Amino acid sequence: MADVKTAAVKPNNQGHRAGKPKNTSMTMVNLIIVVACLVFAHVVFHAYFGHADNFRDAEKHVPANFLGTIYTGGWVIPILMSTALTLICFVIERALTIMRAKGKTHAGEFVRKVQYHLANKNIDAALAECDKQSGSVGNVMRAGLLKYREMTTNTELNTEQKVLSIQKEIEEATALELPMLEKNLVFLSTIASCATLFGLFGTVLGMIRAFQAMGQAGAPDAAALANGISEALINTALGIGTSAIAIIAYNYFTTIIDGITFGIDESGFTLTQSFATNYK
Repeated sequence: MADVKTAAVKPNNQGHRAGKPKNTSMTMVNLIIVVACLVFAHVVFHAYFGHADNFRDAEKHVPANFLGTIYTGGWVIPILMSTALTLICFVIERALTIMRAKGKTHAGEFVRKVQYHLANKNIDAALAECDKQSGSVGNVMRAGLLKYREMTTNTELNTEQKVLSIQKEIEEATALELPMLEKNLVFLSTIASCATLFGLFGTVLGMIRAFQAMGQAGAPDAAALANGISEALINTALGIGTSAIAIIAYNYFTTIIDGITFGIDESGFTLTQSFATNYK
């Protein structure tokens, strides 16, 4: 699968600074989130789901309600719970970040407005549109426009060299924006795979216990058999459910990122073609 921040920023070079990845600090934050989810899941599992009130027979763990049934899922359940909590955290983080990256104006509409201003050689108005857009496309366009304006007064380079200079500036700005858009998507793709595998692992453990109960000499232990089957089914349900949500969220975010990437490509093409046409 794949991997996923961006910064909607304001004038001057803030777009570049905001786009710089802070690998060390972000890695620590991500690690803290994962560990916190794991600890929280274990505390809730043992203190809340494993409370004696949730069982008719606390010693044999015969569940009296749904919480007790979940507890019979075994020690894999808190791991699956922690993956679900981690998924929720990163879905919220990616949603907030990518929605900001989309900006306040649709990329296509924004590019058309910039095209109109550039056709009238009104670069300041085009820059104002970038500030209004306040997204990744606006950040890249602003960086290109600043170089665009610089090239309009440059007398040392020919038109082709000026266009290449603008294109290079756009590529550098894009290189700062895109990695932050895709950052942390790796957690969603990893959870989509691992949640299913953990669920299957818990299912296998539950079936082993169920068959052990059936294989006892004499009458099978009905409680142990029921617990084994419950463990298998609960793990399967939680694993598949978590994985399904992760896949849906991953595909949704990558679709939005593809749209933003297309808007960035379109903005770069617009700038270079406009300069080549208006400043031959």
